[in-house]
Amino acid sequence: MLNKRYVEIFNLVKAYPNPFGDEIKVVDGFELIVPQGDVISIIGHSGCGKSTVLNMVAGLIPFSSGGIIVGGKEIDGPGPDRSVVFQAPCLLPWATSFQNVMLGVKRSYPHASKSDQRDLVEKALEMVGLKDAMHKYPSEMSGGMQQRVGIARAIAVKPRMLLLDEPLGRLDSLTRMELQDVILRILDKEKITTLLITHDPDEAVFMSDRICMMTNGPHAKVGEVMEIEFERPRSRDIFETDQFYEYRRRLLAFLDECEAEKEERKKKKVSA
Repeated sequence: MLNKRYVEIFNLVKAYPNPFGDEIKVVDGFELIVPQGDVISIIGHSGCGKSTVLNMVAGLIPFSSGGIIVGGKEIDGPGPDRSVVFQAPCLLPWATSFQNVMLGVKRSYPHASKSDQRDLVEKALEMVGLKDAMHKYPSEMSGGMQQRVGIARAIAVKPRMLLLDEPLGRLDSLTRMELQDVILRILDKEKITTLLITHDPDEAVFMSDRICMMTNGPHAKVGEVMEIEFERPRSRDIFETDQFYEYRRRLLAFLDECEAEKEERKKKKVSA
């Protein structure tokens, strides 16, 4: 039975000191429950703390207060149960696709046989469509192919949670759509609990089971969570439905409201 509270983020706060030594809460009271196997998008304006939240869940940066529980355990740093894919694939230029993915596999499964390690790498690269490009170097691949290697590296270690920090943000629209489909096929097959950071409302609706909309920063938190009721596996036919446009309208209305609030703050500062 799937855990309906697989990820629990409660009263999460991240504060940084300003030049005067005062603490500014970038994220202030963020709370979210993620059922096992769900895909949750986090969307909001630049600077609202989306990536900060993801990095705290990944264990890459400490949180100031609150807590994060993944799979029944409170996290206190990075772990093999959570894999991250960033906007840039960050591949070693002197290593092939196979070798880049193998680095993570060896670290996560140091006692596995070489045959088992090789099988994990080959399966991951095949899942992202790089079966025939396993021995190519980054310089021999397009940006989209490089990001496929980054995705393969993340899923090869069999994570329980996948953290995607705008992984398609640097790609052209056609490549972006292709990789959206690749990621969804993997998630539908492997049932990996996923947190996706995106700026794109259409991408959020297409890929997610729920969308978490963040308020403006500082003191950013969850403003609204919207359920996406399209069935899985997803088809691009949803883009032609009235329901899709209603989800999109609600998202854009929330973002417009946040933008208006930001402009109002600016005016108050100027008048002060």
